[in-house]
Amino acid sequence: MALLTPHRADRTTATPSQLPSNGQLPSLTGMRWVAAFTVFIYHVRNFGYFAPGQAGRLVNWAFGPGAAGVSLFFVLSGFVMAWSARPGERAYAFWRRRLARIYPVHLATAALTLVLAFTVVPGLRPGGTREAAANLLLVSSWKPEWWQTLNPVSWSLVCEAFFYAAFPALFTGLSRLPARVLGVTAAASSILVVVLPWANARYALGWTLYSSPPLRFPEFVLGVTLGLLVKAGAWRGPGLDVSLAITLIGYLATAQVSAEYGYAACTVVGLALLIPAAATADLSGQSSFWRHPRLVRLGEWSFAFYMIHILVLRTGEALFGSQPHLATVPALAVTATAFVVSLTLAWSLYVGVERPGRRLLLRPRKSPNVSRQPGNNGPATPKGAGVPPNICPRPVRHPHRRFPR
Repeated sequence: MALLTPHRADRTTATPSQLPSNGQLPSLTGMRWVAAFTVFIYHVRNFGYFAPGQAGRLVNWAFGPGAAGVSLFFVLSGFVMAWSARPGERAYAFWRRRLARIYPVHLATAALTLVLAFTVVPGLRPGGTREAAANLLLVSSWKPEWWQTLNPVSWSLVCEAFFYAAFPALFTGLSRLPARVLGVTAAASSILVVVLPWANARYALGWTLYSSPPLRFPEFVLGVTLGLLVKAGAWRGPGLDVSLAITLIGYLATAQVSAEYGYAACTVVGLALLIPAAATADLSGQSSFWRHPRLVRLGEWSFAFYMIHILVLRTGEALFGSQPHLATVPALAVTATAFVVSLTLAWSLYVGVERPGRRLLLRPRKSPNVSRQPGNNGPATPKGAGVPPNICPRPVRHPHRRFPR
């Protein structure tokens, strides 16, 4: 299966001069950091660092909806996949690039989790070798009881692995659609994100919405359709300021709804506007604080930060007790310490694991073909020498939670 060239949008298709020369959308990298930091503070809140006084209420109000940061990751993932899809690329090559992107850090943090599980954090021990193997193979979240096996946040990688597996076929189908149908698909995906928790509650379906790969799939589909619309120059939406305001309203509104709506349903419309608005700002050269160099640099570390921060928090819980409910100043000091430790380890993972692991997995294969001159029995000359490497640029109530949510 090959990834097809994105659909033609007739007169609305962007010309090459309208696109950045390197194809990068730095604002989206900055958004990744905001998503990761929001999840970090959300977990700080869930681990009970702040006493239930004024500071605690402020943290609950500001970061109680922080699980929406994962939804931002999922929509962003679909958008970036569609934007960076390479015409004619084989599905195998795509899967190889995506595996190289996530698996080195996943493997490293899983190994660290096992070290912690058999030393200071026994609560991280998996229920058995099958459970651990399912996590290493990125299928554990398909069984609700295993959703937080090993590194608790790796459940989202299981969802991403499913998204990556489906992307070649999904992209092939969606890229053939005209812009108007893509817009309808994006709207339908957004509606589905809202309808799923309603149907689950209304008909007592018992779905584990938060961690189920197929039930999080509409967020990824939404991102893919938005990416195709922007790539075709067919996006028509509000600018960054209005989109951010709508996103913040939805974010804060999650405190007024039941937990099942809090992780995605209230913010999906805002994110569906904000991400294309940021991408469009990059393409047109408009001002965007999301692409501030420091924010972009942190965005490059965001995946490693996301994967390591919960292990830092769990280690702190094992050493200093759970739900400490500290006064404001000590709570801020402990939070700052956890942040600095997590960020330092994230940088180490990015430099020492993520980048080298990606280079290793994407090394070009040496061609076995050799050429010889007729009648020449001398050393063979390899063909394809010098080919460059193909390096690609809550509170949610869950029936099987293992750490404070």
